[in-house]
Amino acid sequence: MGSDIVLMPLRGLSGVRSSFHYSFAFLPRSQRDALKAVYAFCRMTDDIADSPEVGELNRRVELLRKWREELESAFHGRSNYAVLNHLSAIAKRFNIPVMHFYDLLRGVEMDLTKNRYATFEELREYCTLVAASVGLMTLEIFGPRNARTREYAVNLGIALQLTNILRDVGIDGSYGRIYLPAEDLRRFGYPESDLLARKYTPQFRELMEFETARAEEYFQRARALLPAEDRRAMFAPKIMERIYFHTLLRIKQADYNVLDHEVSLPRFLQFLIALKYWVKQRLLGR
Repeated sequence: MGSDIVLMPLRGLSGVRSSFHYSFAFLPRSQRDALKAVYAFCRMTDDIADSPEVGELNRRVELLRKWREELESAFHGRSNYAVLNHLSAIAKRFNIPVMHFYDLLRGVEMDLTKNRYATFEELREYCTLVAASVGLMTLEIFGPRNARTREYAVNLGIALQLTNILRDVGIDGSYGRIYLPAEDLRRFGYPESDLLARKYTPQFRELMEFETARAEEYFQRARALLPAEDRRAMFAPKIMERIYFHTLLRIKQADYNVLDHEVSLPRFLQFLIALKYWVKQRLLGR
């Protein structure tokens, strides 16, 4: 594996100025350091699949295969990559099941071999692999008391990934990827060719309204599943939940037009959301 891959986590860590950064900011240092190790692994894995610096598809597939081998070496001995050795130490310290790391790899592999989803069931599987897996990786770092909190993490991960997909419909289309289920495009009479041409039509608006409502359902399901005794422990994921939910609201406020306009949440608003929740949690304990 070449040095171009070795440098990727450095870019990932220096670019933590995101919703992850603001959700981590108020945590104890030991938890922040553990979460950054997981985040570095996730960013590096994602970069292998998406970074233009990596090259053609065959090279991406080969690098991801080698990355999987290095991950296995880290868990069973010692990898050639410090980021994976550190990840292995964190996984052992916090008793993180290693299957979640392999699930993420499976999800990223899907991005290399699959650019259409026939049904929502297929899309939900993808979201579970690439996003819920991350929630489950970090769960033990937060130290929940109730086993039901696992379902909170899974549903929140799906909600976050659906929000990403809705926000990036136009961008993904420019790369030939369509995550919105084909069954939904047919249901609302919005052809794939219109999406690839970035045509904002009444049919697209209705499609996006439907998909946004579905994402909201996963946010609501996650909130309902979080046991009261774990609200304090899941402080950082709750901040993520609020930031992403506000992004979903922005999509609605833009009348679902993510094809002609970039929808995002400014960093200062992300910080204010995190600060507001921190104050609320400190004062009210929830």
